[in-house]
This record gives sequence, C-alpha cells and structure tokens, in this order.
Amino acid sequence: MQKIKSLMARQGLKSPQESMADLSPVENLRIPSKEELRELREQPIDPQAEQEIIDSIEEVYFSNDSFDMVQHELEKLPPELNLQELEEYRDKLKRQQAAVSKKVADLILEKQPAYVKELERVTALQTNLQLAAVICTNARRQLSVAKEGFTEASLGLLANQRRRQLLTGLLKSLRTIKTLQRTDVRLSEMLEEEDYPGAIQLCLECQEAASTFKHYSCISELNSKLQDTLEQIEEQLDVALSKTCKHFDVSHYTKVQLAYTLLGKTQTAMDQLHMHFTQAIHNTVFQVVLGYVELCAGNADTKFQKMQYKDLCTHITPDSYIPCLTDLCKALWEVMLSYHRTMQWHEEHDKQENAPTPDDAAAAESDELVVDRSYVKKKLEHGLTRIWQDVQLKVKAYILGTDMSNFKYDDFIVVLDVISRLMQVGEEFCGSKSEVLQESIKRQSVNYFKNYHRARLEELRMFLENETWELCPVKSNFNIAQLHEFKFMGQCRSPSVSPSRQATSSSTLAQEELSLFQQYLQEGNPFEMHIEHKEEETEDVLASNGYESDELEKSAYQDYDSDSDVPEELKQDYVDEQTGDAPLKSVSRETIRSKKKSDYNLNKTNAPILTNTTLNVIRLVGKYMQMMNILKPIAFDVIHCVSQLFDYYLYAVYTFFGRNDMYESSGLGLISSRLRTTLNRIQESLIDMEAVGENAGVHGPAEDRKEKVPSPHLSQLVVLTNSGTLYGLAQRVVATESLVFLAEQFESLQSHLDTMMPAAKKPFLQQFYSQTVSTASELRKPIYWIVAAKAIDYEQMLLMMAGVKWDIREIMSQHNVYVDVLLKEFEQFNKRLGDVSRHVRIPLPVSNVLWEHCIRLANRTLVEGYANVKKCSNEGRALMQLDFQQFLMKLEKLTDLRPIPDKEFVETYIKAYYLTENDMEQFIKNHREYSMKQLANLVNVCLGSHINKKARQKLLAAIDDIDRPKR
Repeated sequence: MQKIKSLMARQGLKSPQESMADLSPVENLRIPSKEELRELREQPIDPQAEQEIIDSIEEVYFSNDSFDMVQHELEKLPPELNLQELEEYRDKLKRQQAAVSKKVADLILEKQPAYVKELERVTALQTNLQLAAVICTNARRQLSVAKEGFTEASLGLLANQRRRQLLTGLLKSLRTIKTLQRTDVRLSEMLEEEDYPGAIQLCLECQEAASTFKHYSCISELNSKLQDTLEQIEEQLDVALSKTCKHFDVSHYTKVQLAYTLLGKTQTAMDQLHMHFTQAIHNTVFQVVLGYVELCAGNADTKFQKMQYKDLCTHITPDSYIPCLTDLCKALWEVMLSYHRTMQWHEEHDKQENAPTPDDAAAAESDELVVDRSYVKKKLEHGLTRIWQDVQLKVKAYILGTDMSNFKYDDFIVVLDVISRLMQVGEEFCGSKSEVLQESIKRQSVNYFKNYHRARLEELRMFLENETWELCPVKSNFNIAQLHEFKFMGQCRSPSVSPSRQATSSSTLAQEELSLFQQYLQEGNPFEMHIEHKEEETEDVLASNGYESDELEKSAYQDYDSDSDVPEELKQDYVDEQTGDAPLKSVSRETIRSKKKSDYNLNKTNAPILTNTTLNVIRLVGKYMQMMNILKPIAFDVIHCVSQLFDYYLYAVYTFFGRNDMYESSGLGLISSRLRTTLNRIQESLIDMEAVGENAGVHGPAEDRKEKVPSPHLSQLVVLTNSGTLYGLAQRVVATESLVFLAEQFESLQSHLDTMMPAAKKPFLQQFYSQTVSTASELRKPIYWIVAAKAIDYEQMLLMMAGVKWDIREIMSQHNVYVDVLLKEFEQFNKRLGDVSRHVRIPLPVSNVLWEHCIRLANRTLVEGYANVKKCSNEGRALMQLDFQQFLMKLEKLTDLRPIPDKEFVETYIKAYYLTENDMEQFIKNHREYSMKQLANLVNVCLGSHINKKARQKLLAAIDDIDRPKR
C-alpha cells in the first residue's frame, strides 16, 4: 500500500478524496479560464497547425520538473530590447501555451473515466488489505495458544526416533566394513581355485564399497590393501596366462581373458601373451637340449646351465641327435598348437559376441570392444610369423650345431624327414616357406651328400673290383619299385612322411587330406607318428619272402643258382617265380631242383640280367632320390651325383670288357662318335688318372682330384682268355646287359627326376639322357666284338684259302673245303653259345650282335682271302661265288639274323672281276670300303684277261689318288 502511495506521490497525484475535491493541474500546469477556453473554442481548430505549434516549442521545456522557464527566457533576451520584437515573441509564447493547454485539457478529458475507475480499484484493494491484517493478527494469537499447549515429551519422542534411524544406518555401515575387512580371505580362496574373474569382480566391488565409506578412518588402510591385492591378482593372472603357451585349456583361457576384460586390459593381455610365447619357445628348446647334453655328459663338471643355447647345441652327441631333435620338435609343436588354438578361441569368441546392441550405452561399449578385437586380431596375425621365425632360428641353431657329414644314411633321412615335417607345420601355421630352415638343412645336406657320395663312389669301385659278374637271380617280373628304396614313388604323400611308408587304408588317406593342426588338435603329435612309421618300415624291410621262409626251398634255390656268396642285404630283394605261397614241405629236394630249373628255363626270357653291384647302384639311386624328394633345393646336386653313379658303372664295364686296340684297325666303326665323346667326358671329369700311375708326372689341383675316383680294375677271378667259356662271354653278357638294364631303369625314372629338377638345370638332365644313358646299348658292339674275333679261327681260313687254286679252266660243281671248315667253326660257336645260355640268358639283341660280328668278320676274311689270290680265271671267280653261296645257305640254317651282314660286300667284290676298264675305274671311286690292297689286287688279277697294262697303270694311279688324302 505504501508503495502505491509513494508511486502516486512521485507522479504528482493526490489521494482519491483530494482528487475528487480539487482537480487541480500538475505543478506548473494552469487550467485555462472560461474566457480562454471560449477563445480557444472560437479559434479555428486545425490539428495539423496545432501540432506544428507544439512541435515548435523548444526541447528544453520538456526536459525535467526543475526547469526555470522564466530564467531561461530572460537569458535569451538580447542586450538591446525591441518592444515590437518582444510583443511578437510574447504572442508566439502565448500561442504555444494555448496549444499546450488545449492539448492537456483534451488528454485529461479523454483519460478521466479510466482514472476514476482505477482509483476505485485502489480503494477496494486498501479495504482488502485491512481485512487481511486482521486475519493475520488472529492467526498469530491462535499459534501462540497452540505453542503454549504442546508438551516437550512429544518433541523428545521425535528426536529419539531420528537418532534410532541414524544408528541403524551406522550399524549397517559397520557390518559392511567388517565384511570388507574379511574379503582378503575369500580372495585368497578364489585365487587358489583359479577363479580370476570372480576374484577381480569381488575386489572391484570392495573398492567401490570402500569409496562409499571413505569418511571412516579405517577405510583408508583397507583401500590400499585392496589395491595391493588387485596387483597381486594381476601377477597371478600373468602367470596363468603364461601357462596357456604350452598346454592350452579352453576353460582356463576363458577365465583368464574374462579377468583381463574386467580389468579393462585386453590389449595389455595380448602383448603379455606374445611375450610369454617367445619366452616359452626359448625355455622349451633350452631345457630339451640341456637335458640331453647333461645326460650324455654324465658327471662332467662343465656348467651347461650357464651356456648360450647356440653353444649348448654343439655338445649334442651323434647318438642323441635324432631323439633330441624329435623331442625338440614335439615341444615346439605343443607351443605352436597352443597358439593355433588361442587364435581359434578368439575367432569363435568374436562370432559369439557379434550380436546387435539396441541402446546407446551398449553401442558405446560395443565400439570399444570392436577396437579391442581389431587390435587382438592384428596382434595374433602378426604374431604367427614372429613365433614361426623364433622356432626356425632355434631349430637352425640346433641343425648347424652338429656336423652330420658322418651320419648313417637312414639317420640323415630321418633328420630330413623331421625337418620336412616341421616345414610342413610352418606352412600350415602361417603360410611360410621356411627359408631359414631350408637354407640351414641345405647347407648340412650339401656337406653330408658330398661326403656320402664320395664314400659311395669308393664303395662302388670296391664292388666293381670284387665283382665276379655272376648273374644275380631275381624273379621274372622284378621291378625297382619292389625295392624299399623306391616305395616312396608309389605314394601320394607329403614330403615329411617317411620315404618307405605305405598308405595302408582309406582312413589314412582321409587323414592325409586334413591339415596337421586338424589331425592333432586334441591329442597326438605329428613327430610321434614319424617314429612309429620308422619302426614299421624296418619290419617291412626285414620281412622274409618267397623261398627264404622255408629252409628246404632256400637250400635248393642256392644249390642251383650258386648264390651263397650273395650278401644277405641283396638276398632280401630276390624274388623267385613263386607268388610268395609257402611250398609243400613233403616235396623232395630233386623235385624242387627240377622244378626250379624248369621254371628258370621257362622264364629266362623275361628275367632281367643284373649283378649284385647293379642292384647296389639301383639302391643308391633310390636313396639319392629319397633325399631329393625330401629336400628339393639340392635336387640338382643329387641328380648330378646320380649321373656320376651311372657314368662310373658304364666306364667300368667299358674298361673291363670293351677296351681293345684292335678296334681302330678293324674299320668296323664299333665305337660311335657319341659313345667315344661320352667315354672321354667321363674319363676327364670323373676318373682320377693320376692314381693309376700312368700320368704320375702330371699333378692336377687337389680339389679336382678330390671329386674324382680312381679307375677300377677287373677282378682276378674273372678270366676273359679261356676259349672254353667263349672268352668270358657269360661275364660279358652279365656286365653289358646289367648296364642296359640299369639304363632302362634310368629311362623309367626320367619323368620323376624331371619334376624334381629346377627349370634352369633341366638341360643337364636332358643331355645326360641323350648322350650317356642312351649310349649304354652301344657298348654291346665293342664288348662282344672281342668274343666274335677270337671265337672263330679266321687266320686258319686265310691259310686254307691261300692253298686253293683259282686259275682253273673248268667250272667246278663242288665247293672248297675251307667253307666246310668255316661252317664247322660257326656250328661250334653256336654250340658254345648254347652252353653259355644255359647259365646266363643271352637276350636276342646280344645274340644278333654276336652273330653279326662273326658273320661280318667271316665275310671280310673271305674278301681278304680273295684279295690274296695271285691268279684267277673266270671259272675261278665262279668257284668263289659257289663257295660263298654254299656258306650263305648253311649259315642261314644256323642263325635267324636277316639280312646276312656284309653279304653285298663279298658279292660285289667277286663280281667286280668282270668289270670293264671304265666300270672298274668308277667302281674304285665309289667303293671306298675296300682296302687299297684289295682294290690293287683286283686290278692285278684282271690283267691279261680284259685289262691291259696301260689300263692297269691308270687304275693303280686312281687307287693311289684315293689313298693319298688318307696319308
């Protein structure tokens, strides 16, 4: 109310009563008199003119209430007053005042009803306020009475109730604190039970509860204790994480990962895990190698514990090398399998948690999980290569720590097998080609193979020098695939499977299609399987076959074939014509022997001819190919050594049976240019001629000599000068045909060798086959020519022909005796050939070569005999033809060889006697196959019959012209 009054006073207003009594204007505002109002009314009302007058009033008149207008107007007067101007100015002011007064009067009249109405409302408000003051006074009086009537007991009751509530809350807090104090016991129990997620969850809840009661002094100590406990849990969790590196357990790993998730340290856990895997690899290999080193060292005082792993590997003995390597690979397999299963766990876990999240909070949390998963995935994928690299380096140090050059072949193959299986594991583990392992095993293999091949060449030389070239009896359908060294070729297997392992069932083949990690995911170890297969193959090799299972049959077999001097290791691969069924024990020795002979004779056309040494070379080739199959990087080195085995065998057979100076004088072209080139190449690249002593004055580089082998010497037991044995024909057949058989086996292996050979080195293999292997059969000519040259007495035939008179004057109907003698020689040769064939099968190509040589030599001897004739008539020439036709007719009954070799050579020479001078000259120019002596004799014999002396001189000059370039 006071505010309203002050507001009215500030506006220059009076109370309603005063206002009603005196409606006087505001301060300095005069109400016009009646006369003035009348004047104003009488004046014309022009609102626009009136407004212009008001607008002409100075601004200062509207400024504020304290303005002194009189003072203002006086100050405006000029120094010199002008009455007229003053009156004009006064009239102006009056007009302005009149306009303002009129405007004020109009506004007052316009607002008066509203003013009256508002004053009425103010009066009503004043009345209501007075009533409210009375009500408040009564209320205060009533409250005072109530206060005096209320008891203190009631207020005390309320205070006690409030205190009770406070104490109840305090008791609850104390119980919570007591529980928190005892939490460490439960945490210890949970850690012993390996319930890491539960322990972390409990610890975090305790920390949250402790923060609620942090205003208690005892809680600060508990908070630090819980923090220590949480750190202890993290340490134990780290230890638990490290255990998964060797033996992965799904439930255990799930607990550990859940625990790290609760801690919010998923990425840290992955970093720690990779560190543990690296440490596990190092610790595992060190412990395995250390165990074997200490075991082999016995009570030695050497402090192996303090050695570096690389140095420790050098103390492994050859006997413990393979068991240690196997255990090493087993242990590393466990580590890699654990890593593989860890990756599997994360892949499956990610699939399960890829569910959609509806709310915003869950979406934010999901984004964080996606980041964690992405980090874990990348870390695990990167870790594959890193872990495999660590494994390779550890195994490399082990491989290179021992010199394996003196290992047994089978042991070295086992090492290659294990490493190859490990490389297969690496390829399946992370797609690696295992360059580190390949390089290290290649270094060892090249080193080993050089020594091994050198020893095998020396061994082959020893075999060849002690070889008596007796037939090695094998079954008719013998094939190199039956030898266990070549079993690997018939199997579709991974490089790491043992070379002699055979797929025995469809289930095994199905397993081969699975990866190693799929096969051995839950149990087993791929390196344990290797050892079992090795045992199986040893039993297969030693298994008896055929007659060896029965002593009676075996003795009969030996009695007939005289193979008592054959080593047992070769006998194990002999296969008779039986199918392996045990013969009846009641059969007599004679029956068995006769059966053996009949079987041998029946099948001798099919049984391959080979010797113990041939079989040994074939076995070596199989072993070399095994090594190639497992270790392809050294394939070229191995194939080069395989070629040397064949080269040395070929050179030995040639040296023993084919080298003879009579070749050159025979003019038969027994050694082709290709064969001669091959033999020269072998002699230059492989044969150490200095060891023979022929070139003792010439000393080549030591390295070159190291790669060469001395030329072999034929065994003294082999006699090649006995005419009764056709000059060692049986031994020659066995030697030559075993070489041909060896060449055939090489031909059958060509495609397999070609697949193993690096593309850049394939021309070497093609050249080896085209220039060396294919020349094996060409050795038949020089080797069997010696037999043919000595088996028949060609000199006797020449002497007998010299005693025949050829200048006869009548045609003879009876041939000469020398033809019968020659044919008897051939019959005797055929009989001897039959005798030899009873002991050694003589293949048709060999028989043909022998007959060809003999017939060719006989025909050339006939021509030589005819060329020795001093005088000859036409009838004598007819007798020559008769003799030759008789020889051909009888000869065709002895041999199936068609056409008869050099038949035209003899007939053409005989018929040349009848040629005229011109034809004779042309004959001499065209037939260079005849010697100068034979051609000259032809001319001399014709002198007097149809060639004169002048023609004779001319023809002899033509012969001399032909002979001059040769000289």
